[in-house]
Amino acid sequence: MNTVDKGPPGAVSVDNLPVPRASIADIWRVPLAVWRARRALDRGEMEAARALVAPLLGRFGTVTLVRKIAAEILYASGDPLSAAALFEQVAKKLTAEHAVAVGLVASYAALNRAGDARRSAALLPHNIDVRLALAWSELVALGGQPDRGAALVAEIAKDPELGDSAERVAMQAALDAIVSGRAGDSDAVRTKLRAAETNASQLRAGDRAFLGYLGGVALREAGLIEDARATFALAMEASPESIGAALARRERANLRPL
Repeated sequence: MNTVDKGPPGAVSVDNLPVPRASIADIWRVPLAVWRARRALDRGEMEAARALVAPLLGRFGTVTLVRKIAAEILYASGDPLSAAALFEQVAKKLTAEHAVAVGLVASYAALNRAGDARRSAALLPHNIDVRLALAWSELVALGGQPDRGAALVAEIAKDPELGDSAERVAMQAALDAIVSGRAGDSDAVRTKLRAAETNASQLRAGDRAFLGYLGGVALREAGLIEDARATFALAMEASPESIGAALARRERANLRPL
């Protein structure tokens, strides 16, 4: 079940998890289970990844390694609320961990909590992926600072690390399209979205869904409501159980009726 605004029914509490009595076998069992969950996540198998991590959280929910992979899986599969709670706990132990900082900023952006995203970005303020997530938050989330977001997008365009990742290039172009959409420049929006889609075939399904969500936001901001509706629908189809699909579903539901 995907959700953006609340945790799924029956979710394991991440606040007061029991401390299990570990066995010798657990020394090998836990890393193997984490590896399997990571592999499922990397393959975009969200349901399988959640099924693998749920018993780990139930028995070893106080272990930082388990909390971290669980947070990544919960975010990627559309539950940023639970993910943020876990990332916050992990951040107390791993204060400069790339995946944790990015995950926190992205989770709060998805939850429309721009202030918390901004606070979390201070963990690794110069990291390009943190800055991309923060730019998304500033441009889209409630309480965001669009001018600051636009400035971040422009700065990131000049960052030499941008070209190291097709996902980064696509996200920066899609965020730039949102900037143009807010300015009412529909031609620029279409041009920048085409640029974002140039290497879409290289992206995983979940990344394509997230790119579609950003594209829908850009089109909506430009006043192209029906194009936005169609783009959100494509994002939902690209990877139905992903965070991108969950966000697209939320935004599509909030569009004005036909």
